[in-house]
Amino acid sequence: MGVSLSIKDVPEALAERLRRRAARNHRSLQGELMAIIEHAASEDSEMRARSQRFPPEPKVREGKSIEEIAAEHRRRFPAPITTGPLAVDIIRADRDSR
Repeated sequence: MGVSLSIKDVPEALAERLRRRAARNHRSLQGELMAIIEHAASEDSEMRARSQRFPPEPKVREGKSIEEIAAEHRRRFPAPITTGPLAVDIIRADRDSR
């Protein structure tokens, strides 16, 4: 026999989003909630198993610090770049092209 779980005081907006998600997946609200919980539980156990099989490698710091890179960049390019398009214009043109 399964265990009954209860979540109290669910905001109506969240409940409505869950109902719509359940409808999109052709499930009842109960079935959708069960699928979400099963997915979350399997992700957790998969991540735990992965971390036990492949422990993180110790981080070795190599190379320059960000301060050293910034100082080198300032030496190589003392004046700000004033030619060329602005990033905001490139992004706007990309958005407008869609």
